[in-house]
Amino acid sequence: MQSSWVLPLDMLHHLSGSSWVLEKAWKPVMHTHKPHFMALHCQEFGGKNYEASMSHVDKFVKELLSSDAMKEYNRARVYLDENYKSQEHFTCKWSRKGFIRTRWCIADCAFDLVNIHLFHDASNLVAWETSPSVYSGVRHKALGYVLDRIIDQRFEKVSYFVFGDFNFRLDSKSVVEVVLQLEKKLFDYFNQDVFRDNNGTALLEFDKELSVFKDRLYELDISFPPSYPYSEDSSQGEQYMNTRCPAWCDRILMSLSAKELVLKSESEEKVATYDHIGPNVCMGDHKPVFLAFRIAPGAGKPHAHVHKCCVVQ
Repeated sequence: MQSSWVLPLDMLHHLSGSSWVLEKAWKPVMHTHKPHFMALHCQEFGGKNYEASMSHVDKFVKELLSSDAMKEYNRARVYLDENYKSQEHFTCKWSRKGFIRTRWCIADCAFDLVNIHLFHDASNLVAWETSPSVYSGVRHKALGYVLDRIIDQRFEKVSYFVFGDFNFRLDSKSVVEVVLQLEKKLFDYFNQDVFRDNNGTALLEFDKELSVFKDRLYELDISFPPSYPYSEDSSQGEQYMNTRCPAWCDRILMSLSAKELVLKSESEEKVATYDHIGPNVCMGDHKPVFLAFRIAPGAGKPHAHVHKCCVVQ
């Protein structure tokens, strides 16, 4: 297989401008990597005000499937959670949080893709009170629950990728020296360049939430700037809002067995690319991230039991 890649994408309020976003941000990445298999996940589809915005979803999907980047593909599967009038079936109606798991078999290799959306920090002040914050503890429990579900006895165990908006935040108490003013929904800093110089990687030492899962999850080195919170002004695609401390909320993680799939290569060329999309393009308050990698034929667990073509739960 030439290349397989997974991509969590939070379109939020920009579905109405989807043609522009697809052309300026998504198409160049597709052109560069030319994946044989592509998984695109959107979170808070229809925006936070989904009753008013859900009408844009069908338009976005049609534009996506008819885009130039999709012309080389002979099939597509789309799963939409759009019946917001049903409290029983609309995913996490009150918080838009949760996860979706699908199982795929590509190049005779079975693996799970798990898209996840965890709880956010409701207040900067509360997040600053303790280290780690109370919100970090809630996310820890939620992610642990999802990982336990992935490896339970209902299905045969395979390699898996967990990706999406984890809402991981920097340890606010540790980075408070860069703060000019801190309020419940205000995080004003002296200079935004601290989050851009060398892609802000000097601040990765304060990115601690994933360390709890170091024995269960692996992540490639981060070399892109914090993915949140960007301005939603279409003329300020590179500007952070001063509502929250910038952080790497959007991530792609993998099981230790999936790590072997990603890092295994049949040649000496670069094995994987882990990066963000649309650095200069306004795409909502989150920048999407992607992982592009090769799968060697026969890698992983080739004969894992798969119901039909995928499992959705």
